[in-house]
This record gives sequence, C-alpha cells and structure tokens, in this order.
Amino acid sequence: MPDRPRTIPILRPTTGEEEASAARRVILSGWVTQGPEVAAFEREFADYVGALHACAVSSCTTALHLALLGVGVQPGDEVVTVSHSFVATANAIRYTGAVPVFVDIEPRTFNIDPQLIERAITPRTRAILCVHQIGMPCHLGTISEIARRRNLRLVEDAACAIGSEILHQGKWEKIGLPHSDVACFSFHPRKLVTTGDGGMLTTRDAQLDAKFRLLRQHGMSVPDTVRHGAATVIFESYDELGYNYRMSDIQAAVGREQLKRLPGALERRHQFAARYSALLAQIPGVLVPEQPTWARTNWQSYCIYLPEGVGQRAVMQAMLDAGVSTRRGIMCAHREPAYARQPWSCGSGEGRCACPGGNCERLRNSERAQERSIVLPLYDRLTEEDQDRVVAALRDAVMSTRNLPAAKHAGGGSEIV
Repeated sequence: MPDRPRTIPILRPTTGEEEASAARRVILSGWVTQGPEVAAFEREFADYVGALHACAVSSCTTALHLALLGVGVQPGDEVVTVSHSFVATANAIRYTGAVPVFVDIEPRTFNIDPQLIERAITPRTRAILCVHQIGMPCHLGTISEIARRRNLRLVEDAACAIGSEILHQGKWEKIGLPHSDVACFSFHPRKLVTTGDGGMLTTRDAQLDAKFRLLRQHGMSVPDTVRHGAATVIFESYDELGYNYRMSDIQAAVGREQLKRLPGALERRHQFAARYSALLAQIPGVLVPEQPTWARTNWQSYCIYLPEGVGQRAVMQAMLDAGVSTRRGIMCAHREPAYARQPWSCGSGEGRCACPGGNCERLRNSERAQERSIVLPLYDRLTEEDQDRVVAALRDAVMSTRNLPAAKHAGGGSEIV
C-alpha cells in the first residue's frame, strides 16, 4: 500500500531563531509580563501602520471589546456589523450588552455591503463595526462617510489585515492608520504577524488610547511599570471596572521580530496569490478572489467559490485524502447555536429575524459564501510544487464530487456576480 502523501497544511507560522532568541532574552531579563518590550512593540507597530497610538492586548477579541467600550457602546445599544465573520466579532458586541445588527456582504470581496448599512440604522444604533475579511479591505471611504453623517462611531475589525492598504485621497495608506475611531488587529498564528496570540488597538485619539490602557490592566490608576521604577512608595487605586487583557513581554518580543519579517511575507503572498489565480482559471466554475482597484489585500487567506453542483464538505474531504488541508468558507454567526439564544437583528427594522431554519433572507450572500467557498493553503514557506499539488487535488475533487449533496445549511441564495 503506498505511503500517504505529506499533508500540506492550511498554514504554517514563520518563526525561527530570531523569535526564539527574543523570547529567551526576555525570559532571562526577569521581566516577563507587560513591560518595556510591550511598549517597544506598540511604538514599532504604530510606526508601521502610521497611527498616533497603539495599545497591545491579549487578543483581537479583547481589543474589540475595549474598542466598543471606548466608543461608548452600552447595554441596549445596537451595533451594525456582519454575521459573515469569525464569531468573535459578534461576541464582542454581546460582551458590552449591545445587540449585533447583521448586514449582508458583497459576494466577491466577502465584506460588508455598504449600500445596506443605512437601512440597518435605527435610533438605538451607537456604532458600526466593519470587518476587513481575510485581509481584504472593506470600503472604508463609503462607510466612514455614513458614520460621520449619521453621528455614529466606527470600529474596524482588522484582525486579518496587517499590511493591507486602501487608496485614500489619492495615496495608499495602511489599514490601521486608522480611518475610523479604532482599528483592532490579531496576532493569532493564522495571521501574518503572530505572537502566539495577542491583539493591538490603533487610534488617533489620545483619550481613547488612555482608556484602553486603563481598562486592559484592571482599571489600575498607576501602571506597575511606574510603581516599580518609582523612588517613593506609590499606592494605586482601582477607580473603574477593568479587565486583565494584558500582553506579556515575551509575546511582544516575538512580535517585534515578526514585524521585521512582514515586508517579505507580503511580497511572497502576493506572488502565491497571483499564481493561484492563474492556475485556478483552468478549473471551470471556480471563482477566485477579486481585489478592488482601491484596495490591496495582504492575502492573509486565499478563499475561492466552488462551482455550482459541487458539495463543499465532499471536496474538502477528497482534498484531505489527497494530502491537502482546506477550511470551509467564513462562518456566519447567526447560524451558530449560541446565537439561537442571543439577541440579534438582520437590519429589517422589525427586530429579531423571523426566518425559519437558521437561514435569513436578508443574509443570503453571507450564507451562500459560507456554503460554497473554501480556503486554500497559503503561507510564507509554501512552494510552487505545493501549489501545483493543491490545484491538482482541487481539480480532481471537483470532478469526482460534482452533484453530490450540498452542505447542511444549503438553501436558496442570490447569484454570485
């Protein structure tokens, strides 16, 4: 019986001796929690994206929570966002006691459809939480204008978007500048910059930045870095309910080395994405990602639509059997069991969605994207030979699984154009 081929993973973080040495240096320094390395990482990250302020935290989920609290989201408010995102986007809204109002996506960019935002706004709306899905920038220009005109706060879920850019007022600017009140990033291992886990908030607003720094450390009035360096005894106070959302110095030291790798990682991913698109053009019915003329994605993930009549799970299983890992299309929070027990709205202006069976007529593009798309392997150390194997496995899987039953949630949906 022949040996099973080496499995090509969906991703593989790029780490090496530089990151190991940085972590070792911090471990031996005696200061391993939030301290000087975190401060240095914040400065370097802010410089990279062009932000005035950057605040490191324990994850992008905690960054989103603090961002929403910082812009004043309270229990009973509504936040306009997408269901078609990792569940943390909606969860962060619920952590504040607010209600997520889900808007459908543009099929080819996987991002919020800005033409649908205004009809989702009610007198209870406090903020818009837009997502740069899998690194593809959403239409910030249009969304920012809506937020300004309707006197709403705007938060960017930029979890996947480090290194992505938009064309703004005639020049290319990095996501995270930010072009909103706050942008939130992730350093999970699936991202281009990883600290194992972690997050960052960027803002132009010094008061917001101070708020984030207070809340991430239990609401402590005097940071421990100040107390440890003081020549006199200092008693701190806890004047506000805060959280333990800190990043460690070990993580930050790794993040600083990862930032140095980012330009090379971006260049390689752009090359791999262009090669994927050329190779996949040979498979009838496969739709490859589209990049708007005003956006430059970092290609955090490469997500395709499968041809009509092809079962998503069957294709993924066939590719796994051939030694190629994939992931399903981006999830829809409104379809998850937890959100059968959580309040949410689909922007109809009629309160909670009444559509049966976990599907929503107003979120058809989101549901169709979940059912018909898959994510292909893409990481820095991918080779052309690996890509050839991925495409060959996809071609064979599509041919062998055509017209098999679709996914569990399959239902009616709009055409992908």
